[in-house]
Amino acid sequence: MSRKPFAPFDEQIDRAVAQRVLQDAVAGADDGELFLERSTAETLVFDDGRLRNSGYTAQQGFGLRAVRGEVTGYAHSTEISEASLKRAAETARLAVGQGGGVAAEAPGPRGPDLYAAIDPAGDIPIAVRIETLREIDAYARAADPRVVQVSASIATSLQEVAILRPEGGLVTDIRPMARLNVAVIVENNDRRESGSAGGGGRIGIGGLVDPAHWRGLVDEALRIALVNLRSVPAPAGVMDVVLAPGWPGILLHEAVGHGLEGDFNRKGHSAFAGLMGQRVAAPGVTVVDDGTIPDRRGSLSVDDEGTAPARNVLIEDGILVGYMQDRQNARLMGVAPTGNGRRESFAHAPMPRMTNTYMPGGTADPAAILADLKDGIYAVGFGGGQVDITNGKFVFSCTEAYRVKNGVVGDPIRGATLIGDGATALQQVRAIGNDMALDPGMGNCGKQGQWVPVGVGQPTLMIGGLTVGGSAA
Repeated sequence: MSRKPFAPFDEQIDRAVAQRVLQDAVAGADDGELFLERSTAETLVFDDGRLRNSGYTAQQGFGLRAVRGEVTGYAHSTEISEASLKRAAETARLAVGQGGGVAAEAPGPRGPDLYAAIDPAGDIPIAVRIETLREIDAYARAADPRVVQVSASIATSLQEVAILRPEGGLVTDIRPMARLNVAVIVENNDRRESGSAGGGGRIGIGGLVDPAHWRGLVDEALRIALVNLRSVPAPAGVMDVVLAPGWPGILLHEAVGHGLEGDFNRKGHSAFAGLMGQRVAAPGVTVVDDGTIPDRRGSLSVDDEGTAPARNVLIEDGILVGYMQDRQNARLMGVAPTGNGRRESFAHAPMPRMTNTYMPGGTADPAAILADLKDGIYAVGFGGGQVDITNGKFVFSCTEAYRVKNGVVGDPIRGATLIGDGATALQQVRAIGNDMALDPGMGNCGKQGQWVPVGVGQPTLMIGGLTVGGSAA
């Protein structure tokens, strides 16, 4: 499907005019930019044998920011015009006051394209997408007579941005996103359990609607549901836990990742504040945030301030070596931006955010790690959880987990929760597998009311002494 390119300076406002207004807004400030955006999103949900929801949204607008010290003046509008831009500039100026700032150095060159500049829905008609969801429903129901409910969804979005700098630099980015999710509920002897699978990335949906792909998702969702159908109540107590590779990295993301963002450390709110250069994790533990992985959900060819993303090592062999930074917090902390300035949309100011956060693999054989687990649980999948960002304390519920005794994986368990704090958990990593994997592309991260897509990953890990909440058998 053809789509007219987003060209706000050709069609809605003269670039020279926008440049002058922006320069007036940031005169005497440290930094600032004009962020323009056009975005669309489409969702199809097939549930309980019929199309339950079809949604389409479209929006465009700009956000103008002026920064001086710790103060940010920000104003936004859905109307891209000279008049609305001038009103926004006046508002931003009121917040930062007059004079006293030292203009920050401009961002460096834009990074290479990490994904194709495409409409993720492509030329696949909506009727074909709906029929794919119908086929998913039929395939799942035919796969096992215990399947009583199926839900499948296809979601696509396209975000087009232009970032104008006061010194005249202009960078643009076209950011596609596509995702396919499948969930099933099975029932046997009046007991119901569920399982889900899905993922995607900054890709088109062509590969996602291929039967060779979605049948694998249905099979995986059904497998998880049937595993849970024979699960027994989870034990409770302090025990060693082995985490599977891939998606369980969401625990690392939440319990550790937020604590490594620059703003929390500059303000002294993080458990890692003031610990630069010190040991914060067990030897062998390295944590990386990498926004440069092609086609990944959390990747960006350029961040929302105009900075190229990077592969940022945060913890290296257990030593804290860096934080994730946007421009404002980097300047205030006397370091360089890391390409982690992100925002949900033009209606939000940027802040330090994760991209794809993961722990690289070690040298241990995953089978040997499980064999060394004397009395604990093997956590394969996670659902919802709660984290206190300031201290890293977390509670995560397991969607697939197993009891392990003397290295033998036993019954699946239900109702298991993992309780601990990120800083302590890092110190208690006892084994790191050689099987690092990234998640299938389904992560979203919330911070201060803003949501952005992210990626996570890790190898098989053994963590000692986590509190497992459950109900004894």
